[in-house]
Amino acid sequence: MTQVAVVQYALEPLAVELRDVAVPEIGDDDVLLRVGAVSVCGSDIHQAYNTHSWPVNVPVVLGHEFAGTVAKVGRAVKSVREGDRAVSETAAEVCGECLLCRTGRYNLCPRRKGFGYGLDGAMASYVKVPARCLHAVPDTLPFGLACLAEPHAVAYNAMCVNSTIRPGDLVVVLGPGPIGLLCARMAALSGADPLIVVGLSADSARLETARRLGATHVVDAQRENLDEVVRDLNPLGADLVCDASGASRPLDVALALARPGGQVTKVGWSPDLVPVNVNPLVQKNVRLQGSFSHNFPVWERVIHLLDRRATRPEELVGLTSPLDHWREAFDAMHQGRVIKSVLIP
Repeated sequence: MTQVAVVQYALEPLAVELRDVAVPEIGDDDVLLRVGAVSVCGSDIHQAYNTHSWPVNVPVVLGHEFAGTVAKVGRAVKSVREGDRAVSETAAEVCGECLLCRTGRYNLCPRRKGFGYGLDGAMASYVKVPARCLHAVPDTLPFGLACLAEPHAVAYNAMCVNSTIRPGDLVVVLGPGPIGLLCARMAALSGADPLIVVGLSADSARLETARRLGATHVVDAQRENLDEVVRDLNPLGADLVCDASGASRPLDVALALARPGGQVTKVGWSPDLVPVNVNPLVQKNVRLQGSFSHNFPVWERVIHLLDRRATRPEELVGLTSPLDHWREAFDAMHQGRVIKSVLIP
């Protein structure tokens, strides 16, 4: 059997096309998931334009943010049955033996491979998924929102696991992309107040979305003095600065904005390599924390939040398209016309 899939076939710009590929064969510990919806990640677009900074095994089916229905189960699978609704984590392959895997931090396994770059992803009708990756989706949560669980998990891990936020903390989020906006929402749910989201002039619509997600202040960094805005709220600086900009240079800004004894959490890849002044890190005794991916308990929490609509996920989805309109969905995000696009195979 074959299926139509969105395939990156070479490491060059726009080497992506619809192709007929085989429906995956599953092993004893796998399931075949009928994809109900798959959302487009910024990393999918980076790969499409060959601007990514991680290894990609081409040809590969794109897509790692997805939800669907179990169509077939492997012989050893006991945790799910055919017909179950589920979302999948992204750690498609881990060693299962290293210290990180054995202590539940398999997202940091050195041998980890993810859907959509290391192994075939879900921009297709069917995707092969290890049963250990699956989480049940309530009937009250449609696939078009459930597929946003993965970016929710990234934001939850960054703000609620790898950072400390207490009610009344001054939190700054740099970058109003999908992850930055979800980080802001997680900060709002954690009690951040004031909560500042920072973008550029071209991000005006996204900054308005940030307000609806709980930001008390939004800043156009090209027209306003961000440092003055922060110091007017607290002369010492921010308790936490989250750098979700997807670039390297804003780390300088984050370290400068953090108060003595404060935190800086960086989430997202930065393909550009630039000098960064780390002296404030030492002088102010700032905690600098990276945040990557997520693990099982994080997913259980974000599915609950999504089901309750506590994260206001409908604010993010600006375009829903059939799979064969993938280019339109990619372009809408690449051009900044929508925050998230969702594909329905």
